[in-house]
Amino acid sequence: MWNKATDPEESFRDKAIWWSAGIVIAAAIAIGVYYRYYSAVPATSAQHPAVTQQLPAPPPAPAIQHPIPPAAEQTQKPLPPLDQSDPVARDSLAGLLGEPAVAKFLVTHHVIRDIVVTVDNLPRGKVAAELRPVQPTAGATMVDNQGGTTVLSPQNYARYAPFVDVVRSLDPKALAAVYFRMYPLFQQAYESLGYPGKYFNDRLVQAIDSLLATPDVQGPIVLVRPKVFYQFADPKLEALPAGQKLLIRMGPQNAGIIKAKLKALRAAITATPPQMTQPAQGAAPAQGGSGTQPSAPGQGNSGAQTSPMPQGTQATPANPPAQPQP
Repeated sequence: MWNKATDPEESFRDKAIWWSAGIVIAAAIAIGVYYRYYSAVPATSAQHPAVTQQLPAPPPAPAIQHPIPPAAEQTQKPLPPLDQSDPVARDSLAGLLGEPAVAKFLVTHHVIRDIVVTVDNLPRGKVAAELRPVQPTAGATMVDNQGGTTVLSPQNYARYAPFVDVVRSLDPKALAAVYFRMYPLFQQAYESLGYPGKYFNDRLVQAIDSLLATPDVQGPIVLVRPKVFYQFADPKLEALPAGQKLLIRMGPQNAGIIKAKLKALRAAITATPPQMTQPAQGAAPAQGGSGTQPSAPGQGNSGAQTSPMPQGTQATPANPPAQPQP
């Protein structure tokens, strides 16, 4: 007869049995706890589904302020792609201004793109000279010296006389008719600057209103020359938009002729009278856009809309030009 207390093998067997029993009991408790606390989670989630936060709907885009007339939606013949539109634009302007004037003043490459870029820049602080649709004015700025002070010479105004004579002869209604016929190309060029969904005719009206708001400066205009080019000594004049400073440099008589034609053109392309206040200096185009971008963009280009192209008109898309700094 053997003694469990003194038999090592029997003692080991008893310990193994108790250890096994303890492990089984612990496992059973763990399984019970798991099903007690975790198996009910899916049921609870099903009874109380998560509430997803709904974002507010974006505000509607503002309507077009100055739509072109519905009759302009019907073009006489299909328009060429934007990048192939120079011959059509040149011939159309030659029909309005005459071949000699077009040959003398018009830059005949990228005509529509350069017009759009310049229009967009006129209410801003600077216009990209290399993208202007007209040739540079002949001669250098003419100045007088009055008691040690440099002033703009009245003789300088004569430099602009040939161009102003062409503008004087222009029929605004005929120009508007050509503009309406080619409007899809202007719209495409404007959107390629980085203004998708915005309306070029609204921007053109803003530019015209800015020019019409040019102050009538009386008396000598004092100039300074900090570097190469002359600037207005009066900080208020120097801070004016580029288009207004150009009209001031042309002289009051030339500016008056330009303004009269702009008023008539505005009447031909809109149904509302001009507001004689300084227009806002529009919002900057998207960074991915091309063409000339003014450095201001706080300039709201009003007139964003769902479909800026007139119904029934379409122009072939083309790659936009590189975007120079103003």
